[in-house]
Amino acid sequence: MPETPPAPRDGARRSRSARQTRDRLARAAVELFTTRGYHETTTPLLAERAGVAEGTIYRHFPSKDDLLNEVFRAAARAFLEPLKAADPATPCHVQLAAVSERWCALAAKEPALVRLVFGSGFAALVDDRSRAALRELRAQVERIVAAGKAAREVRLGAADLWAETWLRLIVLGLDRIAAGQWQLGDPGIQQLHEAAWDAIRAAPVPLPADGAATHDPAPGAPR
Repeated sequence: MPETPPAPRDGARRSRSARQTRDRLARAAVELFTTRGYHETTTPLLAERAGVAEGTIYRHFPSKDDLLNEVFRAAARAFLEPLKAADPATPCHVQLAAVSERWCALAAKEPALVRLVFGSGFAALVDDRSRAALRELRAQVERIVAAGKAAREVRLGAADLWAETWLRLIVLGLDRIAAGQWQLGDPGIQQLHEAAWDAIRAAPVPLPADGAATHDPAPGAPR
């Protein structure tokens, strides 16, 4: 007698269970890679943390390298999404403030993602696709900064330099949030955001002796 095919609901249940297992493995990988280190994280450790058998890992990821790249790209997308969502109709400093605010919230909720994407060790371990995701993230910051430069909100000079300057200062704050040194609402966060903008913003328009500006600053630029 032929075997009765599983009911559709059984297939959906298995699919949901597979996704949940894959998610547990990904979360375990992020936590272990960013605390113990990639090379020190063995597949038995990953399986134990995820609560699965070691062989289950290879049913979802061909290798530990593939698992690393999968979670790295997912983390990069989490930081990339606020950049893509920034409203180009708003001034540069408003866009950057919105991005940094969402990044800080992400750092508080998922601190391991900060260490994975912006930590110094992982960029050398990931593959070309993952490095391309990191380059896209930086390119999106540069896009916003370059538009600000064109609008005379950002100082003269190479936009990639100012983008990197802003990014490094913001990442300093993300690192402190991820380490638990700062909480959301800490005054240090706002101070650092202001310092990051001050480092790249166009110089204020000088005033003549009578106190009247020679010309108006760029629309929307902070005074």
